[in-house]
Amino acid sequence: MTMRAPACDLPIVFEQASCRVRDATILDRVSLALAAGAPTVLIGPNGAGKTTFIRLAMGLTAPTAGRVTWGGREQAAAVHRAIVFQRPAMLRRSAAANIRYALAAAGVPRAQRRPRASELIALVGLAGLEERPARKLSGGEQQRLALARALAKDPQVLFLDEPTASLDPAATKAIEDVIRAVAARGIKVVMSTHDLGEARRLAGEIVLLHRGRVIESGASEAFFSAPRTEEGRRFIGGELLI
Repeated sequence: MTMRAPACDLPIVFEQASCRVRDATILDRVSLALAAGAPTVLIGPNGAGKTTFIRLAMGLTAPTAGRVTWGGREQAAAVHRAIVFQRPAMLRRSAAANIRYALAAAGVPRAQRRPRASELIALVGLAGLEERPARKLSGGEQQRLALARALAKDPQVLFLDEPTASLDPAATKAIEDVIRAVAARGIKVVMSTHDLGEARRLAGEIVLLHRGRVIESGASEAFFSAPRTEEGRRFIGGELLI
């Protein structure tokens, strides 16, 4: 009997993918591949299409034109993908129970849930807060708990929509440390941010979006040292893209 290797969702490939909502074009003929490796960070002004890009890549939204494929497949259940939204909802139970719930939903056997929850609590730096009601955690702690819940799926790809928005510098650093630890485990991280400093610290690849289009993409170091486009130069310089 031969064992089939688990299907891989990477690369995630956008092929002339567009998304329209009524008369508004949110994403406009995007062609891009998200491959294994260091984190891909989406930057761009408000309304650039970052959240919609993440939703299409996760499979939560379908393109209205073009297509998105996962590991060469156009139909791929999101069993190997996880997402953390900007304002995650907390269940009315303890931090550890939130994670155990996610583990149960992921099909982890009951006997493995408590030790696995403890591992995830430690990974996101919440040791000692296991029994704290999740809704009484600080904003940064809740975001780290949301990361632990997402990791309960043991994903190949983790999508983060502005995970440090509205957090103070200490909470932001704690989230960034978790993202580095996740990436070091071989999980592909795709995240959006408004913080160019954060993008410099975390990104292996940068994607600059503006008005629903990919203006520039490539290695982070090259982008920040010598952007190829006028929009890239202006955005790094702190100018508004209109």
